[in-house]
Amino acid sequence: MSTEHGIYIIECKDGSLYTGYTNHLANRLRMHELGKGAKYTRGRGPFKLRYYQAFETKEAAMQMEYKIKKMPREKKEKIIQEQKIGE
Repeated sequence: MSTEHGIYIIECKDGSLYTGYTNHLANRLRMHELGKGAKYTRGRGPFKLRYYQAFETKEAAMQMEYKIKKMPREKKEKIIQEQKIGE
């Protein structure tokens, strides 16, 4: 059984964006909704999935998560709009 590694961007009800890593997207989103996801997202639901990208390795996904988290909101919005990560 192979595991898919991915990164996602969700929009919180306050309009803020949260970027995270997961190996099971549906379960991770459910955890956010239950208030058991990241500390940042507690009390900020409901959430809207705005972006998801799968990677072959956990390392690649986590490197991209780190890169996106450092980006300004404008760059994150561009990724969401284009549904891909540009160079």
